Amino acid sequence: MALAKLDTVVLDCPDPRALAGFYAALLGGTLEEQEDWVDVKVDGAQVLAFQASPGYVPPKWPSSDGSQQFHLDLTVDDLDTAEQEVLRLGARPLEVEDRSRSFRVYADPAGHPFCLCRA
Repeated sequence: MALAKLDTVVLDCPDPRALAGFYAALLGGTLEEQEDWVDVKVDGAQVLAFQASPGYVPPKWPSSDGSQQFHLDLTVDDLDTAEQEVLRLGARPLEVEDRSRSFRVYADPAGHPFCLCRA
């Protein structure tokens, strides 16, 4: 039996509304805003939340002298189409390597790494 149940994944960032808007557009979610906190709610999925973090410093990826902190793996049907959309939404590529791989690595607008993974 589990001791706990995962409720919400929370990302620190400089602008919760902007970063939540990025992920809501990417995942098809809706925003629920509080003062320095914004939830992205997607039917049938965990809540993804964003909180204001004064002095926020984005993670370095990959780096032995800077913490990656965490990353999200997001499954997509078509990597090329998904890539065009995440770049349009404000992501930036972190790697431009073998495009035949089953995943690609990006940073969201606040610098958190995430992967688009072929379904």
